[in-house]
Amino acid sequence: MTEYSDIRCQVEDYVGTVFLNRPDRLNAWSDTMAMEVHDFMKNAADDDNIRVIIVTGAGRGFCAGADMKSLQALQAAGSSGGSSKANKEIDLRIKKNVPRCFGESFTFFASVPKPVISAINGPVAGIGLVLAMFSDFRFASSAAKILTVFSKRGLVGEYGSTWILARTIGVGNAAELLYSGRIVGPEEALRLGLVSNVFPEETFLEEVKAYAKNMAKTCSPRSIRLMKTQIFNDLFHGLEDSIRIAKEEMVKSFDSEDFKEGLAHFVEKRDPRFTGR
Repeated sequence: MTEYSDIRCQVEDYVGTVFLNRPDRLNAWSDTMAMEVHDFMKNAADDDNIRVIIVTGAGRGFCAGADMKSLQALQAAGSSGGSSKANKEIDLRIKKNVPRCFGESFTFFASVPKPVISAINGPVAGIGLVLAMFSDFRFASSAAKILTVFSKRGLVGEYGSTWILARTIGVGNAAELLYSGRIVGPEEALRLGLVSNVFPEETFLEEVKAYAKNMAKTCSPRSIRLMKTQIFNDLFHGLEDSIRIAKEEMVKSFDSEDFKEGLAHFVEKRDPRFTGR
């Protein structure tokens, strides 16, 4: 496995776990971390030993947002430095079967053909929250603290955060969290729909991994891959197009190995042996 400096990776039982690994800085986001996370996702996309991906933080936090040194460097560079960086046309999509807008920093998670789960083990803010929001879904530790923070720094909602928050928790809730920059605890995050479940701090990663391993073992990788594409493409489709595409893909599914195995293991009352084909 590739050795990285700002992230740490594990692969076990078809689950790839990525630790944002700058615990002394609450895993503050760096340019190196950005490149390494993208590289891992690109490699994981074609690795048959990885069916589900977990992103979490080393130490007591998930990600405190952008590294303050990077923000200070942008301030020193002035508006031209910030705008030139933002205007670079780089397509980061891992697979090209989703709209090009999913080829930006963080949004490219939507182009990874495998489920990406953010395991929010502690404080998450700013860019760290954007990363979590563009994961397929999120679990929170009982120690999680979630905040947008942009308004506290004199910034705007970055990297599509306004778009994804409004679609996840509704316009009013998104506006309130973005404008106030206040801290959201795990139970409120669950109520709002920011996270799908909350697990105790003491057993948090163990429980998230158990969930991911069960998904990797019992669910068709082909089904998940195609449903993920459907979900993110449907954000730009009307209902008529969504139904049409679903019908086309359903017909193709009938000829797949995973469909045949899905029937066989059910009839034979045994664990499935999906191939993803």
